[in-house]
Amino acid sequence: MVQELQSNFIEEIKEGVTFVDFYADWCTPCRMMMPVVEALSEEYASKVKFLKVNVDENQEIAQNLNIQSIPRFFIFKDGNAVKVLVGAQKKDTLVAELEACLK
Repeated sequence: MVQELQSNFIEEIKEGVTFVDFYADWCTPCRMMMPVVEALSEEYASKVKFLKVNVDENQEIAQNLNIQSIPRFFIFKDGNAVKVLVGAQKKDTLVAELEACLK
């Protein structure tokens, strides 16, 4: 299950592999990606933490990560960004990136 960010971003991403979906409610490509990300969160529930961050409600985080377009997906490993994907993505692409980060 994808969790909405509700606490300290740094604490949430500091351990293990974390997939973060930066989105906005008004963003059509973001809404198109929601079922894909939700399906991945179920498939990888025991291996990856999934977060979604609304850029309108968390502008400081978006600015710190220099997010200028959405959807934007970050994969963090032990607090470090190891992959960034911009725009709508195919599920297969996201699976390949997650698998690479889990090795």
